[in-house]
Amino acid sequence: MKPESSKSTTDTPSVAVTIGESGYASQVRVRNHSLRADEPRTVGGTDSGPTPYELLLASLGTCVAMTTRMYADRKGWPLTGVSVNLSQDRVHAEDRREGERASGPVLRITKRLELRGDLAEEQRSRLMEIADRCPVQRSLLSEIQIRTV
Repeated sequence: MKPESSKSTTDTPSVAVTIGESGYASQVRVRNHSLRADEPRTVGGTDSGPTPYELLLASLGTCVAMTTRMYADRKGWPLTGVSVNLSQDRVHAEDRREGERASGPVLRITKRLELRGDLAEEQRSRLMEIADRCPVQRSLLSEIQIRTV
């Protein structure tokens, strides 16, 4: 096993989140950008921003759209727009399809992709495949390790 380096790209946070003394509203800083996250009023928040899960879906959706656009641009294909609509729910073991792990609930994300433009059916099919290969989706489907320091 390789020893961990004392210097790493994670030493400087690329995302910083702060929350106040009460409530759930959080300030999110990413480089020179700022946004809020919160919980809905129904669970004690003030609904002043998207929830953490909504931000997760937004991250996946933007990555899918950008990856699809980059590929079409590289190929010179007439893609005029991409819309990605995402939703999430929890699936219990008894509701899973054959072949899925059987212990505990799993987060299921449904992704609806709309490709606009005068694309051939083969181009549409290929772009749908590429959309499933965006880096964020691949990360979500792989093992993720999170260290708290």
